[in-house]
Amino acid sequence: MVEQGKGAKRHDITMHNRKLLELTGVLKVDSFDSEEFLLETELGYLTVTGQNLHMKHLSLEQGHVAIEGFIHSLAYMDGAPHSSKSKGLFGKLFK
Repeated sequence: MVEQGKGAKRHDITMHNRKLLELTGVLKVDSFDSEEFLLETELGYLTVTGQNLHMKHLSLEQGHVAIEGFIHSLAYMDGAPHSSKSKGLFGKLFK
C-alpha cells in the first residue's frame, strides 16, 4: 500500500449508479463532448466515455470535477494524451 505523504499526489474517483462521476485531483479538462471527456489528473490522462455526458461541477482550483450522464468506461492513457487519435484512420490501417 502506498502512503500519502507530504506533497503526494491525490486522485479519487467516486461513481454513483453509472450516472454521476465525481473526481478529485483533476488538473485540466483537455476536451469534452456528450460522449467523451479527456481529463488530465494528478496520476495521468483519463478518458471517460458514455452517453449524454455533461459537466455538473467544475473547480480546477480545488481539482474537483463532476460529470453526469450514462457512463460506459474510464480508461487511463499512457504517454501523450492525443497519441492514439492523432494517427487517424490511415495511421491505424497502415501500422
